[in-house]
Amino acid sequence: MSATPPKQQPSAAPSSPAGRRPLWLAACALLVVALLAVAALAPLPYSVTRPGLTADVLGEHDGEPVITITGAEVRDPAGELRMTTITATSPDATVRLPEVVTGWFAGDRAVMPRDSVYPVGDNREEIQEHNEGQMRASQHAAVAAALDYLGLEADDVTVELSLADVGGPSAGLLLSLGIVDLLHGDGAGGDLTGGLTVAGTGTIEPDGTVGSVGGVPLKTQAARRDGATVFLVPRAECGDASANLPEGLTLLPVTTLDGAVADLRALAAGEQAPSC
Repeated sequence: MSATPPKQQPSAAPSSPAGRRPLWLAACALLVVALLAVAALAPLPYSVTRPGLTADVLGEHDGEPVITITGAEVRDPAGELRMTTITATSPDATVRLPEVVTGWFAGDRAVMPRDSVYPVGDNREEIQEHNEGQMRASQHAAVAAALDYLGLEADDVTVELSLADVGGPSAGLLLSLGIVDLLHGDGAGGDLTGGLTVAGTGTIEPDGTVGSVGGVPLKTQAARRDGATVFLVPRAECGDASANLPEGLTLLPVTTLDGAVADLRALAAGEQAPSC
């Protein structure tokens, strides 16, 4: 009697692509999470900026007169001319992805490339030295522009400027206007500001040309916070200044010191002045 051959068992079917998909998706998800974690912890080349201090150039800053004039009679203005600043994370600060993302959507701060905030220098000392040099040059230009506008000679009138702990060239326009207001007012016995709190920003050249600056939307916030109702802005930055403009603040676009003085005189007299 012959033996019956054993039955062959069917071999296991190879795993299907559908069966492997959950494992593949899980691996990809873990990789994405790991990459996001690394990105969130990695330092990024950005600075977080906020509205900074303002200072009335017709008054004092840190207990010292901002503008001191000798050799000519000085007026006692009633209004204010406030230069504006922004404040930024230090050049060696670590800024990470969460701060960048929240800063992009926040109204009270902005995220800017670090190189645009600190274009020169690799450490605090170099950057401070550069900013102080820019401020000194800006002050010389502000004095020259104001005296030229008034037709005065530096040999007869001495102007000293003091803005401790403020660097960069963006206060130039307001310093020139402050000198004009202290010496000349509106030219008819009144204040150049018309008694208002006027703020602004802009570089100045000795010939009176006004140049662009950075961080204008934050400076408008600082200006309104400190009581300004008029803000002088370089005309080329009208668009930036109009973004998120605080309520109650009027923009006055300027390109020259002559034009800024004329527009302020018009406002003080209740006349129409150009706006952004």
